[in-house]
Amino acid sequence: MIGLFAVTAAGRRAAAELAGRLGPEALVADGPIGPAVRRLWDHLDAAVFFLASGATIRLVAPLLQDERTDPGIVSVDEAQRFAIALTGGHDGAANALAEQVADVLDCASVTTTAPETTGTTALDELVDQLDATVDGDLPACGAAILDGAPVGLVNPHGFPLPALPPNVGTEVVGPLWTVVIDDRRPTEQEERTLRLIPRTLVVGIGSSRGVSRTAVTETIARLDSERGLDPRAIRAFATADVKAEEAGILDAVQDLGFWHSSDGGDEMSLLTYPAEVLAGVAVPNPSEVVRREAGTPSVAEASALHAAAELAYGAPVELVADKIKGEGVTVAAARIRPRGRLAIVGLGPGAPDLRTPRADAELRRASVVVGLDRHLDQIRHLLRPGTEERGTPLGADDARAADAVELAERGRAVVLIGSGDAGVFAMASPALEKADVDIEVVGVPGVTAALSASALLGAPLGHDHALISLSDLHTPWEVIERRIRAAAESDLVVCFYNPRSRNLHWQLGRALEVLAEHRPATTPVGAVRQASRADQTVWCAPITEFDPADVDMLTTVVVGSSQSTVVGRRMVTPSGHRWMADDAG
Repeated sequence: MIGLFAVTAAGRRAAAELAGRLGPEALVADGPIGPAVRRLWDHLDAAVFFLASGATIRLVAPLLQDERTDPGIVSVDEAQRFAIALTGGHDGAANALAEQVADVLDCASVTTTAPETTGTTALDELVDQLDATVDGDLPACGAAILDGAPVGLVNPHGFPLPALPPNVGTEVVGPLWTVVIDDRRPTEQEERTLRLIPRTLVVGIGSSRGVSRTAVTETIARLDSERGLDPRAIRAFATADVKAEEAGILDAVQDLGFWHSSDGGDEMSLLTYPAEVLAGVAVPNPSEVVRREAGTPSVAEASALHAAAELAYGAPVELVADKIKGEGVTVAAARIRPRGRLAIVGLGPGAPDLRTPRADAELRRASVVVGLDRHLDQIRHLLRPGTEERGTPLGADDARAADAVELAERGRAVVLIGSGDAGVFAMASPALEKADVDIEVVGVPGVTAALSASALLGAPLGHDHALISLSDLHTPWEVIERRIRAAAESDLVVCFYNPRSRNLHWQLGRALEVLAEHRPATTPVGAVRQASRADQTVWCAPITEFDPADVDMLTTVVVGSSQSTVVGRRMVTPSGHRWMADDAG
């Protein structure tokens, strides 16, 4: 939610104009400004005050708690000459909001915030997202980025990155600093270089009985000295299950975990696998001697590859160091390769306080966001500066999904956004159908339209229920009607989304007729239009009196079961568990 606060007539007119441009996220507060600010504060993502900056500061200062969660604050002076970002909020989103306000009011934006200097830089979040170890002066590099200095980016493995400032990139000329994202050691000494070392490597270990800790440690160290792999990139170790109690291996893994883990103390995993599992892994250097002794032609290479594949959840893996022989021990290393990322994010029914924190985190992580224009309008203030927006008009769900998948396949960090059940499901299905194993797909649910409508209607979903779309755009009506009849015969509560397809309303009327054949005429039908938004409408009527003509595409309809009733103007469906308890006495 973006709160707009004003005390003068001119300020209120400007706030109303700004609200019209910012979209449904914007709310012009009524009444005295002080109580309004305190009442809305916990729900605000950002706020614009049509007040002098000093007065604005005095209003909000007692409410500020944490730079990571406080709303971004913008102050517009009485003459409407400047839009001043006072506090960052959402990693500097106040700067972007100040620029939006300035564009609408035709004034100058003043961006004074730099939350990155107080601990939440783009680099800090990047380190967290990559689960990376930092080698170099992170604060100094971050300060250079904030100062606008040219900063080079080296990302040889193609990790999907969030939007970065325009002075950071792979084609920057004459960089003052360079950020390198790699699991390999540099080949030469580098000045003004910040290295981020993701944990991408799995080390496989094979050994003879009674191998010493020193032999294991020294052989693993050769992955660094001979193959150029940074030990801080090791994510896990692996071996055959017959070696699970080998003291030399256990001690070496514990030591290496202590010295090279990302926080300086966590133990690393030692994953073990049966010989028959490892025997099925194709390796470049099988050995008949090892097969006779261990039941598998490879332990080090096979366990590294198998464990990496297990940890990768579908990402490609590769053997980056074939086996190195030491004194009674062999080691090998496999890499989990990065891939493009597609997050399918539900924004919920519209109200910002019903949008999940995980959705906000994914939006900040994205380098490109794909969705309807009206949905982009809702969350633009949450995006990092430089995030690419690919807005589309209503319809063309398949085209949006294809665009998002194609971008992810190019290695981008992509978010595909939608609102409510219908929007999210309509996006997710084609996206998942088009996405293959070469990209990571993450689902981030929002508060669904069904849940939002149910909460406003009372408790209609207290028992088993079904969600059914009435749109016949992709599904023949005959199939939809069979689904409705099955739900009717099963006495399920039914929630209809897409209740009015292609400007027709006969589908809902026919659906109610089918349901009415199997439940009383008094069965309540509830409807919610624009749940949680300013023009929200909620109504309820018996199934024989409900008028489908009152419903549009922005409405969710809930039809009760034979047990549903209306109590105090609220729909209620008894819980199945409660009925079972009553039957049991």
